[in-house]
Amino acid sequence: MAGETTIYLGLGSNLGDRKKNLIAALDRLVPDARVEARVEAVSSLYETDPVGPQDQQDFYNAVCRATTGLEPRELLAHVKQVERDVGRVPAPRWGPRIIDIDILLYGDETVDQPDLRIPHAEMANRAFVLVPLAELAADVTHPNAGKTVGELLAGVDASGVRLLADVGWEQS
Repeated sequence: MAGETTIYLGLGSNLGDRKKNLIAALDRLVPDARVEARVEAVSSLYETDPVGPQDQQDFYNAVCRATTGLEPRELLAHVKQVERDVGRVPAPRWGPRIIDIDILLYGDETVDQPDLRIPHAEMANRAFVLVPLAELAADVTHPNAGKTVGELLAGVDASGVRLLADVGWEQS
């Protein structure tokens, strides 16, 4: 469909049934009455050390590639609604959460607004994002860094990222 953009979303959970939370978020990203984001591929599932306070459960992380007709701000509103639908409530930054969905890449566009930064501001430094992202997009170039995802991954310590399995999600 014309006017659609390829996007990459990072998903994470460290409360409750972490895998179930990720699957619930993926289910809600798919279109209903209109196309919000059509998931095309999902990375493997990884267990990762938390960033920030260490006195919390490890995260389950994955990345999905999707297409959307939404503009970046509309996409942000959509993913925030998905987070609420899955059960996310306001919590301290870097604290435990049922679900977290980050817009990592939106085509090759950049957005720099107080509440929306694309590419995601910290993705180039975070192995828990780069490892699953490289599964789907190793050759995609980060619009600001000028390096591919694979090159960025080679420059970070990925020892806190452990492969678990397939996420187990299939679009219905």
